[in-house]
Amino acid sequence: MQRDCELGLTLVAGRMAVASHSAAQTRHIGECLGRLLQAGDVVCLQGELGTGKTCLCQGIGRGLGVTSVVTSPTFIIINEYPPSNRGHKLYHIDLYRIERNSEARTLGLEDYLYGDGVCVVEWAEWALDILPDERLWITLRHLGGTKRELEFHALGERYDELLQRFFRETRGQSLASCD
Repeated sequence: MQRDCELGLTLVAGRMAVASHSAAQTRHIGECLGRLLQAGDVVCLQGELGTGKTCLCQGIGRGLGVTSVVTSPTFIIINEYPPSNRGHKLYHIDLYRIERNSEARTLGLEDYLYGDGVCVVEWAEWALDILPDERLWITLRHLGGTKRELEFHALGERYDELLQRFFRETRGQSLASCD
């Protein structure tokens, strides 16, 4: 087990938990993660309404070099964001309006999930049948007020390495800045 008490980070066998104290800090966590993501990566987000899934995705977009405003695609399912001059395209997928796992199969998400951009999938639990076996799963939980817990679960070697690198590069930081 690796631990960083300043951040509340704990890394154990492909799992890590971090506490965020504000929406801005959640965005910064996402930005730090976004800087490490590669083309083809899939990040799955799970959590109740208002836990910060879109805030995290906004930060991921910033880390990828996206300069446009990242908004939730709840009514259109998928937003595509090109990077400014570096990074990879961001595919922000929101499955909140999906009622059954089988519905996700009819949307043609495979083109995105197995494509050349970075996919961030909100309400990913609705697409378990079509998600790649290897992915990064992040569960967000309310801890009271503006405080949230983000629990990262690496599924596969690529994501285990990503999580270890994220832990190493953010140790000793307040995550108020990931530079």
